Amino acid sequence: MTSRHAAPARPRVVRHGRPRRSHTVLRGIALTVVGVLCFGTSGAAALYVQLNSNIDTIDASDLIQALPEPTATGPADPDDPNAGRDVNILLMGSDERDGENEAIGGHVDGMRSDTTIVAHISADRSRVELISIPRDSLVDIPSCTMSNGSTTSAQRNAMFNSAFAIGADNGGDIASAAACTVNTVQQNTGVRIDHFVVVDFAGFTKMVDAIGGVPICIPNDMNAPKAGLFLNAGEQTLTGTQALAFARARTGEGVGDGSDTNRLGRQQELLAAVVRELLSKNMLTDITQLIRFLDSATESLSIDSGFSSISDMAGLAYSLRSTSAANISFMTIPFMTAPSDKYRVVWAPEADAIWANVAADQPMLAGTSQDPTQQDAGTGTDAATDPGAADPGGDVTTAPATPDPAQTREAGKEAFSAGDVTAVCG
Repeated sequence: MTSRHAAPARPRVVRHGRPRRSHTVLRGIALTVVGVLCFGTSGAAALYVQLNSNIDTIDASDLIQALPEPTATGPADPDDPNAGRDVNILLMGSDERDGENEAIGGHVDGMRSDTTIVAHISADRSRVELISIPRDSLVDIPSCTMSNGSTTSAQRNAMFNSAFAIGADNGGDIASAAACTVNTVQQNTGVRIDHFVVVDFAGFTKMVDAIGGVPICIPNDMNAPKAGLFLNAGEQTLTGTQALAFARARTGEGVGDGSDTNRLGRQQELLAAVVRELLSKNMLTDITQLIRFLDSATESLSIDSGFSSISDMAGLAYSLRSTSAANISFMTIPFMTAPSDKYRVVWAPEADAIWANVAADQPMLAGTSQDPTQQDAGTGTDAATDPGAADPGGDVTTAPATPDPAQTREAGKEAFSAGDVTAVCG
């Protein structure tokens, strides 16, 4: 894949990224955005200090190539420094494991990228869109500057997750790994990345446990020993440990075809389930639950220094207080098998339109084959599905009863919202 929107590098004096804490970072990162959505309403000074101290700040600003920032389109808001402008947050996952995380996921040497999601928050705060990038995507990786001052060579047609490993191996820290991934995303998509967030295994499980588990439909028995996942079909409330296994599982019975792209759909379903649970519990107004969740969520966060304040997160979150589940959407960037390697993928032509929409702060599916406005306009009223439609003789017919609930979208293969049904339990 060629570089379509390469950003010019700016000469800067390199500042070293802060040493990472002893806990590992990332994996199951999909749920980080849920934490961002819930940082509102608490004003207690003691809590503010506690939550702020939980966060591990990463200074990678001088390692990231800058794209032009948009001009705010609305009035300034002292509670939201991003008021009137769209915000793009890169959520990243890694296989790095040590300490508490090694006990959960087993030992793996080094830092390797696992999950990457571009989270777009529209300027008018009416939409939150999350786009998963397959780690096996073949892309162009730009030359990256490391926190130690060294630079790496650009690579063409390389696996997307190599960007994280290149930064980690050559820079030796999360700052270098995250910055190289951000630069790779910006170059290949043209989407400006404003902030990045990373999360560890242990923190992910604590976040889920802090909301009392995640209710989700398991359509079939799942038996994935490598991930520690053993679930029976039916409506289940997953603990933090089970949720992590559900997000990680790739091989075994009932978990799909064993591909990473299949797993992305399951991660999106899990994220949607958490969003629904948080919205159903009114976390923005239930201070007791909010404090418990925030204490776990912020302990697991490693974020860029430009987004390191609880007050910044709170302002952004509070601005989203009216966003409904139907306007929080998920998808995997369209892809197809790479001509050069059947075990790798390349982005489908429609990916260009989706990234361009995100960059322009338009609905991500606008003008694409999945554009819901075009689909609705093209189908009209269907007598087979509309109980009020007339038959040829002029009599009103009654459509066959639709199962309740009925599956409306297939996660991983179709875009869907947190309000859609992606699995059905009998």
